[in-house]
Amino acid sequence: MSGANGEGPNYSGALLGAIALAVLAALGGLIWSYTLSGRVAHQETALAEANQQNAKLEAELRETNARLRVATDELGKSLGLTQKQLDTRADEIVRRQAAEAKRLETAQQQTAQQVSAVSSDLSGVKTDVGGVKTDLTKTQGDLATAVSQLQRMKGDVDSHSSLIARNHDELEVLKHKGDRNYYEFTLTKGQKKPVGTVSLELKKADQKKSRFTLAVYADDKQYDKKDRNVNEPLQFYSGKDPGLFEIVINSVSSKNQISGYLSAPKTAPAPPSVQ
Repeated sequence: MSGANGEGPNYSGALLGAIALAVLAALGGLIWSYTLSGRVAHQETALAEANQQNAKLEAELRETNARLRVATDELGKSLGLTQKQLDTRADEIVRRQAAEAKRLETAQQQTAQQVSAVSSDLSGVKTDVGGVKTDLTKTQGDLATAVSQLQRMKGDVDSHSSLIARNHDELEVLKHKGDRNYYEFTLTKGQKKPVGTVSLELKKADQKKSRFTLAVYADDKQYDKKDRNVNEPLQFYSGKDPGLFEIVINSVSSKNQISGYLSAPKTAPAPPSVQ
């Protein structure tokens, strides 16, 4: 009996421990269930709020679309246009914009072509200029050669030496030098003729001997050049600031006519007929 009574307390302690663990587990489950329920409720509340917000946004979108349709209808009515006509107008505007863009592109291409053509022309002009420079250099060389072939003779005033022209071609060479003014003339016997800023008169001519006598009128003075030869420089000073003038007779065509030229300084006044 005592042995049986001795094992009783041991079974009761184990049973109490098991019951305590079961109670604790139940409490833990209840706490976990309560916490989970709170989280679920919170998520459900958030979901409900989100649904309400979406519903509100959908309502606002429907209202905006309705207002837009009303505004479009009102615009069409005010312009007397239907939606189809509005669409047609919009398509027409798009086509016009595309055409304008195409036109602008074409204009840009044409401009580029014109610029290219101008560049080509400019290159041609540069080539021509180069050719002109070459020709000018050659001309200057020819002129220098021609000048070197002119005859230098002493004049009848202070033995001053100068280049003379013996014919029209040589006179053209002297003119191209550009350092003096030249006036060609033909004199008939007995005629007092203005040449440049002076006057000349043939007094006598001998065709066989190519000799002549000439009167020069300048600054209210008369200079007589008696019995002179063809291509002989006949010199005199004239002007407010006296400059050296020169007369050269190139031919005695008859006993009544001679031809030649007058050479005057660049500083001399221009003759009245030239002013």
